[in-house]
Formats: sequence, structure tokens, C-alpha cells
Amino acid sequence: MPYRLSVLSNRVSGAIARHYSERFGLSVPEWRVMAVLGGTPGLSAREVASRTAMDKVQVSRAVAGLLRSKRVARSGDPSDRRITRLALTRQGRAIYEQIVPLALELEELLLSALNAEERRGFEKLLSKLARQARLLGPV
Repeated sequence: MPYRLSVLSNRVSGAIARHYSERFGLSVPEWRVMAVLGGTPGLSAREVASRTAMDKVQVSRAVAGLLRSKRVARSGDPSDRRITRLALTRQGRAIYEQIVPLALELEELLLSALNAEERRGFEKLLSKLARQARLLGPV
């Protein structure tokens, strides 16, 4: 099952990546960082790593690239000076808002193989497996 999930994930991510890579010059890790920050601005790099299940090095490289391209900005945390917070810039938000509809369109194409009941069941199963996977330990 892990192998099949990995293959499916790679195929879906790869399909989306082809679009945003060609159009915006983004890598998969950069898009994952942008996707998380688009929904939850103000996260630390550690929090991004946790939410994306990417390792710290991948997140660090992606954040560095996004900072260079001015798609993400970094600011200090007022309550803890050791932590920096990340957020999409105006340019990053504009790109995010162009990619999300494309990603949702590709998601809909994939899920069109399932009827409404199967979709609900699939969502429930994914949630259950995600909760259970936490018992396996950290990534």
C-alpha cells in the first residue's frame, strides 16, 4: 500500500508540477511551501516541514529559493526572536492564486473516476489513515 500511495502521489504531483514549473519556474518543494503558506501565513520553517512532511533541508532550500525570487518574505516572531515567520509576498500570492485553480481542476479530473459516495468514503479513509500514520512516528 505505501508503494501504491507513493506512485499515485508522484503521478498527481508530477502532473501539477509540469504546469507550474513551466509557467512559474517553481520546484515541487517550493510549491509545497507556497501552498502551505497560502492557506496559513506566518508559519515557521519547522511548522512548514511538519505540515508538508518534507525534511528540514528540503524546506530550507525551497524557502531560500522563494526568498531569492521574492515570492516569500521572512519576519521575526515578536514573542521569540529565535523564530522567523514566513508569508507569501504580493507576487507569491498572485502566483498561488493562479496555481490553485489549476490544481483543483486536475484534482477534479482525477476524482471524476469516483461517484459522490465513493468520494465521501475516500475522504473518510484518507483522514483515518492520516491519523493512524502518526502512530508510525515522525517522518
